Amino acid sequence: MNSFGKVAVLLGGLSAEREVSLRSGAAVLGSLQRQNIDAHGVDVGHDIVSVLQDGRFDCAFIALHGRRGEDGVIQGVLETLNIPYTGSGVLGSALSMDKIRSKQVWQAAGLPTPAFAVLNEDSDGSAVIDELGLPLAVKPAHEGSSLGATRVEHLKNLASAWRKAAEFDATVMAEPWIIGEEYTVGILDGEALPVIRLETPREFYDYEAKYNTDDTRYHCPSGLSAADEQQFQVLALRAFTVLGATGWGRIDFMLDKNGAPWLLENNTVPGLTDHSLVPMAAQAAGIDFDELIRRILLAATVPDSAGEADNGR
Repeated sequence: MNSFGKVAVLLGGLSAEREVSLRSGAAVLGSLQRQNIDAHGVDVGHDIVSVLQDGRFDCAFIALHGRRGEDGVIQGVLETLNIPYTGSGVLGSALSMDKIRSKQVWQAAGLPTPAFAVLNEDSDGSAVIDELGLPLAVKPAHEGSSLGATRVEHLKNLASAWRKAAEFDATVMAEPWIIGEEYTVGILDGEALPVIRLETPREFYDYEAKYNTDDTRYHCPSGLSAADEQQFQVLALRAFTVLGATGWGRIDFMLDKNGAPWLLENNTVPGLTDHSLVPMAAQAAGIDFDELIRRILLAATVPDSAGEADNGR
């Protein structure tokens, strides 16, 4: 018997990212079972409280993406049931999932992130463009994997971009489209992993590029100088911690044409599929997939008797 006891791998769920979560969860489950850990896949539905109680689980590995998985909801359930779980706590998860709140926290901390505007059906598109310029990125405020995101180059396309994003979320935002290269930094155990530079022939690194196509190129080493790599790792770790995130995650950012960094978002439960970035960065750091999964589980958040959370088992 191992020290983790009976582990629930929470996967699937009810979000728009269900299919990706099933793939991540299957990879996690396979890894834990290879390591002789008593792990069981749990497809999360509305009955999750009774399933967890009846299953008498000792720990939960969260492989849920999107709403009810990354936004603090399942974390709150696990806190209430006093079940240790992987990744960020309720606050860090909720702040990170909300792109608007993330940007407000980063702005308050003096960290670089693009300006933004909240859009609705009655928004004055001309005023938004006057404020933010063109092109724009229009996207749901509470979705991941670039779901519902659109690049807008003309005023006439802004309303349709809003409608597309509004299919996923009642809150829609616009921000300047940063023209430059996209990078990502994985976080593990309070340290930044090697930087990855993304290169896609598509208009941007969208859902298809992330999960379904093989034409995206991942550069690790990133091609940055050693000094720049370190600078952006420090920035990513700072962006992660000021949101209250813990354990593991991934910060996405852009470099503009002048080489200045712009923070885009924090992912508190990044993908763990064969296309995923944190396993790729971990591999570059000499950490294979099974070790990565074990280290994530080792850092599981343990609720204390007062309902707060700390780290460690």
